[in-house]
Amino acid sequence: MSTIDNEVKKRRTFAIISHPDAGKTTVTEKLLLLGGAIQVAGTVKARKSARHATSDWMEIEKQRGISVTSSVMQFDYKGHIINLLDTPGHEDFSEDTYRTLSAVDSAVMIIDAARGVEARTIKLLEVCRLRKTPVITFVNKLDRNGREPLDLLDEIESVLNIKCCPITWPLGSGQHLEGIFDFRKRVVLPYDRSLKPTQEKPEWVSLNVAHDDKRFKEGMSKLEDEIALLDGAGNEFTNEAYLSGEITPVFFGTALRTFGLTEMLDMFIDIAPSPLPRPTNSANTVDPTSSKFSGLIFKIQANMDPKHRDRIAFMRICSGKYQDGQKSFNVRLGREIKLSGAVQFMARSRGATGSAWPGDIIGLHNHGTIQIGDTFTEGDKFMFSGIPSFAPDLFRQVRSLDPLRNKALLKGLTQLCEEGAVQVFNYKNRSEIVVGAIGQLQFEVVAWRLKNEYSVECLFEGSQVQSARWVVSEDNNSLQKLELHSPSNMAIDGAGQLVYLAPSMANLKVTQDRCPLVSFRSTREMLGG
Repeated sequence: MSTIDNEVKKRRTFAIISHPDAGKTTVTEKLLLLGGAIQVAGTVKARKSARHATSDWMEIEKQRGISVTSSVMQFDYKGHIINLLDTPGHEDFSEDTYRTLSAVDSAVMIIDAARGVEARTIKLLEVCRLRKTPVITFVNKLDRNGREPLDLLDEIESVLNIKCCPITWPLGSGQHLEGIFDFRKRVVLPYDRSLKPTQEKPEWVSLNVAHDDKRFKEGMSKLEDEIALLDGAGNEFTNEAYLSGEITPVFFGTALRTFGLTEMLDMFIDIAPSPLPRPTNSANTVDPTSSKFSGLIFKIQANMDPKHRDRIAFMRICSGKYQDGQKSFNVRLGREIKLSGAVQFMARSRGATGSAWPGDIIGLHNHGTIQIGDTFTEGDKFMFSGIPSFAPDLFRQVRSLDPLRNKALLKGLTQLCEEGAVQVFNYKNRSEIVVGAIGQLQFEVVAWRLKNEYSVECLFEGSQVQSARWVVSEDNNSLQKLELHSPSNMAIDGAGQLVYLAPSMANLKVTQDRCPLVSFRSTREMLGG
């Protein structure tokens, strides 16, 4: 086996997805703990807590106890190299999550045992289905009173339209949680709530022994009926069905107590795909074991290091090997760029890396030349399939409270737009800036970051804009006609693309009818601009 084949085989790159408050960031922390990447898990519960989640590195994340940006973490586990991407659960930051899902090969979906399938989970799994991303399910928070596990499986299958195959199964929940059963080994793991999460767990016991074990007071008789039902009528797990996205293996546990996660992680490294071929804008795919280097920029983050006001471009290595100092061809720019000083991540912490392999995520120092969607190759002209950008739902005009800070405001908005925190539109015939977002929380985060990272206090005011559409046409006369009839509605977005800002949906409909040869698009593919 060649070196690159061996390196690819060892790697697993996945994202954790869930509805807000399902425990996603806590699961992330405990997986890092199991992998030895951290010694003490943080907490995302209390605003005044002394410790915070490793993946939540922004001060505003610590204050609010939520994730507002994706984090990248790499750790070793049983001879494998795991690249874990923790994504924002809040719907206001969904675009960051969608971009992250374009850079992974599989996903772990977290379900709250009490609340079941929720709105964000439905949307995120649909994105995974469109990309044929295989998914493992972890039903979390068994230490709290939850719903019947059979009901949860039924809901997952009916609402998410994916078959379930339970690998572990709970004996009770909340104060009545007694343990979990492993369908593969036919053994039971006792749950001891008196143990600290860092203490060694009790040993598994066989079903025969469990019958007479006083630790299982209530759960065994019910468990036997459920085992018989699932053995007879449950879905059989196959690797092919999992990899095609038809079935999801299901695990139960509580991340807060680090109970049930080891079993999931052990199976994950066995069944999750190593780096997969990546689609391009041509008919071909790029095989990760190819000796030719290629990479995709899927995220840009400003000010990860506030002392240096830096901008980091996140690159997924798609094929070949990255070596520090190599020259690589930026397909969008049509020229070579020297890639040096790349870093690898542990959330905010990072260290220099001399090399990286397919599946790895590295950070490149960006001085404004690299954009989301950029493809880097050894000279080939293909581009990896673009990352979608969606038309915002909310619009606000923005102005600096100090007119002398207008330049700093523009710089801050430009950089935050580059990383996809919000979308920025500049009118063509007037000096007004409109900021677009998916949800209100994005405006609050941007205002906080402008103040704390760029020393600009700003005010978001109401805007007459109700909708934005990217306009494209092969007929230049039609575009000229549009700009002639609607000069006050034309704007340029952060990537230099022409946009129509409509004051109402009725106005948009009239304009579309007036310009039938112009395409008004609600999404834009980010092929490096």
